[in-house]
Amino acid sequence: MSSDNGPGDGGAEGPPPEQLALIRESVRGADVPRAKPRTWRGAALAKDRPVARVLVDKGVLHLDRYFDYAVPEELDADAQPGVRVRVRFGAGRHRVRDGRREGGGLIDGYLIERRAESDYAGPLAALAQVVSPEPVLGEELLGLTRAVADRYAGSLADVLQLAVPPRSARAERRASPEPLPAPPAPDTGTWARYEHGPAFLDALASGGSPRAVWNALPGPEWSEEIARAVAATLASGRGALVVVPDGRAAARVDAALTGLLGKDRHALLTADAGPEKRYAQWLAVRRGSVRAVVGTRAAMFAPVRDLGLVVIWDDGDDSHSEQHAPQPHARDVLLLRASLDKCAFLVGSWSCTVEAAQLVESGWARPLTAGRDQVRRTAPLVRTVGDTDLARDEAARAARLPSLAWQAVREGLKSGPVLVQVPRRGYVPRLACAQCRAPARCAHCAGPLQAQDSGALRCEWCGRQEDSWHCPECGGFRLRAQVVGARRTAEELGRAFPAVPVRTSGREHVLDTVPDAPALVVSTPGAEPVAEGGYAAALLLDGWAMLGRPDLRSGEDALRRWIGAAALVRPQGDGGTVVVVAEPTLRPVQALVRWDPVGFAVRELAERAELGFPPVSRMAAVSGTPEAVAEFLAAVESPPDAEVLGPVPLPPTLPGRPRRPGAPPPGEHWERALIRVPPGSGSALAAALKTAQAARMARGSGEPVRVRIDPPDIG
Repeated sequence: MSSDNGPGDGGAEGPPPEQLALIRESVRGADVPRAKPRTWRGAALAKDRPVARVLVDKGVLHLDRYFDYAVPEELDADAQPGVRVRVRFGAGRHRVRDGRREGGGLIDGYLIERRAESDYAGPLAALAQVVSPEPVLGEELLGLTRAVADRYAGSLADVLQLAVPPRSARAERRASPEPLPAPPAPDTGTWARYEHGPAFLDALASGGSPRAVWNALPGPEWSEEIARAVAATLASGRGALVVVPDGRAAARVDAALTGLLGKDRHALLTADAGPEKRYAQWLAVRRGSVRAVVGTRAAMFAPVRDLGLVVIWDDGDDSHSEQHAPQPHARDVLLLRASLDKCAFLVGSWSCTVEAAQLVESGWARPLTAGRDQVRRTAPLVRTVGDTDLARDEAARAARLPSLAWQAVREGLKSGPVLVQVPRRGYVPRLACAQCRAPARCAHCAGPLQAQDSGALRCEWCGRQEDSWHCPECGGFRLRAQVVGARRTAEELGRAFPAVPVRTSGREHVLDTVPDAPALVVSTPGAEPVAEGGYAAALLLDGWAMLGRPDLRSGEDALRRWIGAAALVRPQGDGGTVVVVAEPTLRPVQALVRWDPVGFAVRELAERAELGFPPVSRMAAVSGTPEAVAEFLAAVESPPDAEVLGPVPLPPTLPGRPRRPGAPPPGEHWERALIRVPPGSGSALAAALKTAQAARMARGSGEPVRVRIDPPDIG
């Protein structure tokens, strides 16, 4: 209390201080004590529907259900279905005061619905806080995320973390723009090159829901063709969603849509935009201000209103597979959306995955391809160089490139840039004895040796430097490269063509475009920049490195990466040439020469059907310590037609190396078992695995067990 409000000199009693009097008057006028926020002790409940059903943000399976809370009267207006809330979770039955449960830690959640009464007979805790009155979880998004959680044996809370971006208060306070009227239907454009392309656009513009597997012709027109499909859907008064593998592809579709429809017609949802901007774009979509979305993997859950079309480009790319639990694939999520919303579906790529071929084989989708004459006019000339050619070629033995490749490079540099695809980044990723070809290993830990830029040898596992290596098999001291990396290849080509600039594109630095001028562009798969006017030639090196991977999808993935690079080359009529260094008799190489990825996928599908492998069957991977896997498999009530393969040991995670999803922690030895069921039993298998995992978590069983439905790599 300041001296200005106190009594005067002498200490005589005066009137009460002014501030104290105001406080006393306020206390006398208060009939009922105000309840404290987040506990609401003694607060009156809402008169209408006083029970809130809440999904708490706990990504554990045994808590994958809704919990009832009481709605205080002061939160009645804001506590609407779909809003973010905070609740107290974990209070025991003994912590009840005045008929209401108290205690527990504050946790985030979503208000699912308001009810008149609860199914729970005991006392309820009150909602602690309505974080924001913005309803971010609508009925359609809730239904989709629940379907994804059930399909992948995961929890709804984990899927919602993928579907709803983090909140930004500033973005919520900004009003979204008014929606624009539907644009006119676009003309056919380059869709006329496909046999049923114009009919597909007409069906979208008239409000139809066609489903197609699109084998795109080589060249840069794919982004404009997607933009026209989106524009045709918007013309019918519906929304559209496009999911692409990376930000570079999203930027191309974004530019094509802007050029076709103008600004403010669509939203771009990528991680590069930043949290606030991305959330503002997401809110504009949810509020109905924008009816079209282009984005990367996370955009598969975008809440587009009146969804009329879902598109996924290059569905075989690893980026479409989510790495966070429950690890859904964008293609499968969009298939669920197409079924739930009864909208059109389009999966497109220069190549063709086995899953896409199965959609056509089953009759669920129709093929959308061009005639063979049109393919020949747009595809480059593909030539092969096998191991026998390399053995006879002196230039190839000395420089790893056959004479045919050198000739293609020289001819291509006369008219434009030349692309060189190398399956490894770095300098010299693998070394071997030059005499007997035995792999060069570290004397300390037997790890693979790598050559650094300085020329020194260093172990890739333990990091020790090797100064006096010799081959334990033959006693040789000379080394050769097993697989030469992108930087070493660029260095070799730079010495061979000293007057030509050499550019590299890889994980550290990915180029988006290169000018239409003579240059050598060395790139790892998936990082190839687009050349203005197309590449004059392309070299696809070390094909055996991709084909030799011990994985079910090695051939399919190698063909997809080769076609992705070859599609950037000029047509054969304009001199475009592709040289692939791989055994010519192998099926993926022959499919590339014929430019027939669909035929390759159909044959792969037939072989997998005979063997019972995905996607014909549904499969789940269970990994953990040997004891935990055995205990889990014994507890799972699998469908009667389920078959268990394994368990088998998993490769250990090396110290200092990045840990792949599903891989064991460094220093631990895990096993993996595969559970396979025929078509029609996938849902029963997912439910059984989810039930067993939830029971295990509720008991607090020791060692963790990881469950993944339809793993992309099964070895």
